[in-house]
Amino acid sequence: MNLMNVLIVGSGGREHALAWKIKQSPRVDKVFVAPGNAGTAVDAINVDIPQTDHEALIDFAKINEVGLVVVGPEAPLVAGLVDDMQAAGLKVFGPSSAAAELEGSKVFCKNLLRSADIPTADYRAFRTADDAMRYIKDRYSEPTDPVNVVVKADGLAAGKGVVVCDTRSEALEAIDRIAARKEFGAAGKELIIEERLTGPEVSVLAITDGETILTLPTAQDHKPANDGDTGPNTGGMGAYCPAPVLDEQTLAEVESGILVPIVHAMKRARRPFKGVLYAGLMLTPAGPKVLEFNVRFGDPECQPLLMRLQSDLVDVMEAVVDGRLGELDGLTFDPRPAICVVMASEGYPSSYEKGHTITGIEAADAMEDVKVFHAGTSLADGNVVNSGGRVLGVTAMGDTISAAKLQAYKAVAKIRWQGAWCRKDISDKALAVAHFDRT
Repeated sequence: MNLMNVLIVGSGGREHALAWKIKQSPRVDKVFVAPGNAGTAVDAINVDIPQTDHEALIDFAKINEVGLVVVGPEAPLVAGLVDDMQAAGLKVFGPSSAAAELEGSKVFCKNLLRSADIPTADYRAFRTADDAMRYIKDRYSEPTDPVNVVVKADGLAAGKGVVVCDTRSEALEAIDRIAARKEFGAAGKELIIEERLTGPEVSVLAITDGETILTLPTAQDHKPANDGDTGPNTGGMGAYCPAPVLDEQTLAEVESGILVPIVHAMKRARRPFKGVLYAGLMLTPAGPKVLEFNVRFGDPECQPLLMRLQSDLVDVMEAVVDGRLGELDGLTFDPRPAICVVMASEGYPSSYEKGHTITGIEAADAMEDVKVFHAGTSLADGNVVNSGGRVLGVTAMGDTISAAKLQAYKAVAKIRWQGAWCRKDISDKALAVAHFDRT
């Protein structure tokens, strides 16, 4: 068997999980990660090339005879890295820039959902802060009037460009932050004001080659910073898989009413989708509705998903690239649940200090059914230090969700650095579903 080299583009917890899982394939020789982090330096080979330098990444892939490139984060996907690499003759897993606009522009996504009659929240799109503020002021007269709307920046904002508003004043402040003060940069060129849906949130990820769709086990992310889903939105403070809140009947509704229609809609729009399709859903009293689509593995949902995956991920990715996903028998997963607890830097998701030495990672990694995935880490004088807001994704499996949670938090307790913190309630939503946690 001829072994292949694989290049993963990115530097977060998702990319560490991908490198760890891909390295397990018997078909793989070397796994490179560009630019990577302190964790990928252990489980793979880091390459000092930024994800924005398309030409350098292409040159590296050719020189090192890379047989498969996997683009992890959304920004290089939206920027057209897949297109550039394909034009250079490389085999790449991930959607084209045109297809990645499903995540890159919320206005595009919402308009497509409306045209395809896919259930989502009612919305209005605005190009200026003045127009958006006028819309709110015309509908609500008093500063304390309840509004129950969500204000979203149109473009990529690292999971933070979404503000849930309870009052007129909060809505106007959110519009000002996004569209006037440009707190989220270019993501705020346009914005959306949509109705606030109620119900539990859940993530459904699927792998597709534009024809066949393989739905992955459900997962549930925890976006708010603090316990009880309070505080500002983050990139994700933890996740668990599977999510019992989504039963088989509802999942079938999601597949037939959301996943299949969006893949067909993208094909009709001449933006055929190949890669990971991530549906962020709200399970409303009227049924599941789309909150957003992402065009890559979620971070941190990727970590517990890949912890449980038993199939060869390289086989699946190559089948997607080659358009033969329908030839596979499906995917197999460890039946045990897994949870990921994100450990963050003090101050995140606002400003935070970097460069604090982290201890205890090896001790946590040595625990049974535990893997510590690095996100915002780097090496300094031989030590692992925090270099991002979300620093580590401590991931564990167990026979039950409560056992997995206990093991994950035991591992968290072994890890230390100045200002480290995490939510304490990751997976508690699953524990509320009594039939899931067998004791």
